[in-house]
Amino acid sequence: MSCLCASHLFVIMSARHVCAFVDAQALVKGLSPRRAAAGALSGSLIVKRDFLHNGRSHHQFLPLKQRGKLQAAVLPVTPPLLDDEGKRKQMSEEYGFKQIGEQLPDNVTLKDVMDTLPKEVFEINDVKAWGSVLISVTSYAFGLFLISKAPWYLLPLAWAWAGTAVTGFFVIGHDCAHKSFSRNKLVEDIVGTLAFLPLIYPYEPWRFKHDRHHAKTNMLVEDTAWQPVWQKEIESSSFLRKAIIFGYGPIRPWMSIAHWLMWHFDLKKFRSNELPRVKISLACVFAFMAIGWPLIILQTGIAGWFKFWFMPWMVYHFWMSTFTMVHHTAPHIPFKSSEEWNAAQAQLNGTVHCSYPRWIEILCHDINVHVPHHISPRIPSYNLRAAHDSIKKNWGKYMNDADWNWRLMKTILTACHVYDKERYYVSFDEVVPEESQPIRFLKKFMPDHA
Repeated sequence: MSCLCASHLFVIMSARHVCAFVDAQALVKGLSPRRAAAGALSGSLIVKRDFLHNGRSHHQFLPLKQRGKLQAAVLPVTPPLLDDEGKRKQMSEEYGFKQIGEQLPDNVTLKDVMDTLPKEVFEINDVKAWGSVLISVTSYAFGLFLISKAPWYLLPLAWAWAGTAVTGFFVIGHDCAHKSFSRNKLVEDIVGTLAFLPLIYPYEPWRFKHDRHHAKTNMLVEDTAWQPVWQKEIESSSFLRKAIIFGYGPIRPWMSIAHWLMWHFDLKKFRSNELPRVKISLACVFAFMAIGWPLIILQTGIAGWFKFWFMPWMVYHFWMSTFTMVHHTAPHIPFKSSEEWNAAQAQLNGTVHCSYPRWIEILCHDINVHVPHHISPRIPSYNLRAAHDSIKKNWGKYMNDADWNWRLMKTILTACHVYDKERYYVSFDEVVPEESQPIRFLKKFMPDHA
């Protein structure tokens, strides 16, 4: 994902000095950076080029030949370039964004941003809240009707509608978990639990882990949503390495299924004071599976269970995975250690506003108007657009903005993989090129339209 910015030179590197001498731009055309801290051997002939990567200016030294392979030492030479409007526009074009925001100043706090929001965006409106329930119930029922009537060749369209509609159930439960659905906590717990049941998602376990995502957004290790892959995970075993490459590559739009299994059913992941509520949620989910699934099979058979429940559920997980990774994953958005982490920068600079087709936004209750939700999770979903307009007016130059497009997805699936402190992300095909066929396949065959 690098971008050439200057001419290229042959240089001779020895143990004591580097001498540059002849322009050789054509010889390095198309080369991408490799992470190899050792660099070239003393006295070897190498190529130097300057390039922009992840908002930073770098020098790169490439040995012309070394046993048939190229190595590179990527050396950052300037601070981040997010304050350079031309560089931001260049990155926006390359990554599939409409806008990449400036770096928020270190002295700006999350409270500073929150204080600029109008008070009415925090107000709960019972009519609008229950109106969102009505939209989700009726649209999901209509989706099931479409599935029952559609010929086989139109079933994917019916599944897409039903799965997107049931994603709205998740957003309703999401509002309940953030105490932005009702002034009555018991009502929120009941509605949240019921909304999650068709997704067989345990409400309380998800709520506890999701609160941590908001408290630690884009913090290394601590954030419970997407994390970059660690180098030690890639090096641990061949089987795990292949699984991770597929998981963060071709099947990433369904990796929320793995997250659902790993994070929400293991009692060891919860504090003792959380366990009673966790167990109640798990009991509700298992009861739904024990009663609901047999009833579906009894009425429609195994094929009916597949048609009416499983395929819409897979569509839901496509949106769950896609929304979550687009919200916080891009080559220019860093994950930081707790010592370096800044709450305001993580929530404003580290969150992406992405616009989807209007029917998706309606069925999913504007959950992708996501920046204000990270400024304050207490904003109800039906007030997110008003809050977004306010943030855009006061803090717009710091915001990341995109329309959902192929280039944006291709960037995430093919470039945002292994954690690197300097470059933020390194692609699998740089770290383990011999096992990165799935990534090269995506690079070759995924459309690149923005």
